[in-house]
Amino acid sequence: MKYFLSSGSLRTVSVLFAILFSGILSSAQTRWEIQPDGSIIWNIDNRLPHFDHVEMSGEQMSVILRYGVNADGAFAAERMVIWPMLRTIPNDTHASLRQRFSIDYPSLLIVNGFSLQQERVKSIQLDGKVTAISEYGLGLAVNTGAKQIIDTKPAVEITRIFYPSTDKPLLGETYVVKNISSERQTVLVPNERTVYQTDPQKGVDGSYTMIAKIQEGDAGLFFLEPQQTLTFSASVQAYKKGQSELNPLMREERLARERFVNEMWSKLVFNSPDPVLNTAFAFAKIRACESIFKTAGGYMHGPGGDNFYAAIWANDQGEYMNPLFPFIGYDLGNKSAINSFRHFARFMNDEYRSIPSSIIAEGKDIWNGAGDRGDNAMLAYGATRYALALGDKQEAEELWPLIQWCLEYCRRHLNDEGVVMSDSDELEDRFPSGNANLFTSILYYDALISAGHLAEEIGKPGRVSQTYNKEAARMRKAIADYFGATVEGFETYRYYEGNEVLRAWICLPLTVGIYDRKVGTIDALFSPRLWTKDGLLTEAGSETFWDRATLYALRGVYAVGERGKATEYLKRFSAERLLGGHVPYAIEAWPEGNQRHLSAESGLYCRIFTEGLFGIRPVGFNSFTLAPQLPDGWDFMELRNVHAFKNEPFDIRVERENGKIRTIISRNGNVVKTVKTNVGDTFAVML
Repeated sequence: MKYFLSSGSLRTVSVLFAILFSGILSSAQTRWEIQPDGSIIWNIDNRLPHFDHVEMSGEQMSVILRYGVNADGAFAAERMVIWPMLRTIPNDTHASLRQRFSIDYPSLLIVNGFSLQQERVKSIQLDGKVTAISEYGLGLAVNTGAKQIIDTKPAVEITRIFYPSTDKPLLGETYVVKNISSERQTVLVPNERTVYQTDPQKGVDGSYTMIAKIQEGDAGLFFLEPQQTLTFSASVQAYKKGQSELNPLMREERLARERFVNEMWSKLVFNSPDPVLNTAFAFAKIRACESIFKTAGGYMHGPGGDNFYAAIWANDQGEYMNPLFPFIGYDLGNKSAINSFRHFARFMNDEYRSIPSSIIAEGKDIWNGAGDRGDNAMLAYGATRYALALGDKQEAEELWPLIQWCLEYCRRHLNDEGVVMSDSDELEDRFPSGNANLFTSILYYDALISAGHLAEEIGKPGRVSQTYNKEAARMRKAIADYFGATVEGFETYRYYEGNEVLRAWICLPLTVGIYDRKVGTIDALFSPRLWTKDGLLTEAGSETFWDRATLYALRGVYAVGERGKATEYLKRFSAERLLGGHVPYAIEAWPEGNQRHLSAESGLYCRIFTEGLFGIRPVGFNSFTLAPQLPDGWDFMELRNVHAFKNEPFDIRVERENGKIRTIISRNGNVVKTVKTNVGDTFAVML
């Protein structure tokens, strides 16, 4: 992915964002608290100023809300609203209409003839929405000469709620005004409506209309007795010629967002004795699943982050996210997954030129700026795991030609030592990767194993799975011979030929069952050369970290059985991401991208639990292997309402029992299988 600065702003906040990210990086203390309803809340204390940002998405728009509290206790917010299907020129990866808005609607209210003053934010809450509660005094006294007297006694409480529409190109905002004084108050809500027309020369469909307004019917004069409230709503929307302004019921838009969050929090539920991990997992499902856009090319899961919409990538979607969707059982997620593979399949060719890295502009164009990044291995890896976990034979048969083609592409690109060559890797030349890197070969190896299982499920001749299994065995040896090395004194892996500095991606063999160098690899991962408070450095000695590497590593360290170490570091990482200075999701990278909340990273976070902690590996349409790694000190853990393997929900509960563990698989209230094993033992499950 390439990165560019966003477009200019309208009514930009002048004091907020010059110091925005210093607050994100400097916080070493927990700032947020988990609430009984699953939300997290920041009860404002004296650690001010502090600012943060969070992304929220629906089918037709996304918003990056930059919010915070100034040194004087006042709330500050700027909305970067993105409309992926309103395309700009040039119509490339980044060509979504985007605009910043910073209207402060409470400042437009008139209460008892005064403007609101002396704001003090009491709390900010996140639960798939952003809710901020503030108290205000009333305006300046007049006729006092040079001295200004401010009535500082709180008179009004205002609750702001920000949320994306689930299916409209609209950001919703709800404001609840409460009289907290002892006197009756009059409140004037203005009929505010601001319209912007974009430059017609910069839009694929000409000029776009953007409207920021208080909803029709919400303006007027209101009388509030003590403790009474009034509610009004606002919105930001955009549309093109042939479309018209929307006037939806904002209460319904907010309820739809809440229903989406409740669906995420009711499916694939992780429970353990650790509330931080439980809550971080629940939040991750929101971000992982919300970033799906209804494009002209069908549903497309997009990374987001202000730049990556109405487009798909072989890594973010094919490799990271798609294998998780069947477990959650989110219908739009599965639709976006099969749609992404269909788009990539369009580019199969008889000459075995690489499938492009990204399909952009609602499916109308491609991006391939880093050459072959190992994209074909990514797609084979993701498509085989997705097909097995989904358990739909018809979809698997549809995907089979793409899987075969990608595997054959990789086979044709083996070097003389038997590992897969590629032009770059998923970091796209930000760091060296040689002409054959560990990542691409690991993905090819794992895809071969899954393809062997899938061939059997769809009734291919036995020789097909046998061929893939033999190639996987050969590939495993080639990986050991070519990449196995002593690097900086650790018996681990070199990332490419000539690599002499530790790289975060040495964790990859652990995620696919290759444990030959596990001791040296784990020691290297958690050494000061690579591990920081923000997780793994991409390369030892650099300052760059990408969460995706840390998420892969934690999954692999669990899989290899080092659950004590994995849990220790997972708890640190999760507490920082959920409750620290920049919340509540895993992030893309730093310093690049200002730690944006790319969507698929949250999918990778969930896979630490499904594939690492529980050790789930799909081997058939209704079968998988399990290797539960119940951490020391926990007496249980469970995954409830798992939708994989033919989409019939089931539960997995792991309990400690007399020095061993008992794993109970149940479906529809009936026990399917009970197994007593040592912690970490692998066993098969047939549903």
